[in-house]
Amino acid sequence: MPPNTPLRFGVLGLGAIAQTAHLPVLSKMRGAQIAALCDNEAAKARGIAQRFGVADWCTDIEELLELDLDAVVICSPNHAHEVHVLSALKKKLHVLCERPLALTARGVERIIAAAEKSERVVMVANNHRYRHDAQTLNTFLRGGELGKLVAVRAGAYRRQGPTAPWRMRRQEAGGGAFLELGLPLLDLAGWLTDFARIVRVSATMERGRGANAVEDAAMVMIECQGGFTVTIDVRWNYIGGEDRWFFETIGTEGSARLAPIRITKALHGNPVNVSPTGAAQRDTVTIQSYRSELAHFAAVVRGELPYEPPTDQVRVYKLLDLIYKAADEAKEIRL
Repeated sequence: MPPNTPLRFGVLGLGAIAQTAHLPVLSKMRGAQIAALCDNEAAKARGIAQRFGVADWCTDIEELLELDLDAVVICSPNHAHEVHVLSALKKKLHVLCERPLALTARGVERIIAAAEKSERVVMVANNHRYRHDAQTLNTFLRGGELGKLVAVRAGAYRRQGPTAPWRMRRQEAGGGAFLELGLPLLDLAGWLTDFARIVRVSATMERGRGANAVEDAAMVMIECQGGFTVTIDVRWNYIGGEDRWFFETIGTEGSARLAPIRITKALHGNPVNVSPTGAAQRDTVTIQSYRSELAHFAAVVRGELPYEPPTDQVRVYKLLDLIYKAADEAKEIRL
């Protein structure tokens, strides 16, 4: 591809994350052009195309994939992700897919195999990895600044649950509060700490009635070899003054937490705040992370950065399967 030619993006699925993150970022990103939009609601597709100045819009993925595109951003409902990613790869398009990449670990494996066969890039939108504070924390952890890691404590409380009806049906959503709020935390913990071999998994979930109901809350505990533990606590429809999100790593020589970043180390026997300082960001954390993520994706597609297939997601999604199994069977799983 000529260096000055903009990448032509198609965006499939025009729900909240597309409208609040992907489209605003892509519309202002150098070297990128939103060439087409697709949503099964014609009025929504037409209206959003007009708002962002996009010439082509459609209501069918097959029509979208026949257009002159370089890459597709997939924001469709969860149960459609795998088939939509595979369809785009079959058309030799690069793909950035919102999480979950698939509803099972086996689905992730199929996607990775298809990307290799098509010689195209596939990435999952794990935007927390691209947060400035997470990148800074990663540097501290890789340098051994906090000593031996012993625990991660993370959680997210949201005052309002989802409004899309499909998100409340397990067959379509794949899960509820844990998939929506916990999976990003699980991925971030794995990326930052390189989970050792997992020893046991336990989980409790609060669900509505019926086999197809999703969970409104979940508490998950993972123990790895060597005693390292990860605890994730999530809830939507939280009755509280504000939404909450927290992520903390605990080591033998210090601790660190995000939002905002705060790093404390033991120096001469006393806890000392060694948090880095920097200029205030003009964007929200969410927009900044998606801006960095989409820029990284574009650079990989152009060959400016090396491509790393998302093989680590197989392990993350196998662990996700174990978490839901532990909750469904109401027992601890030992490995």
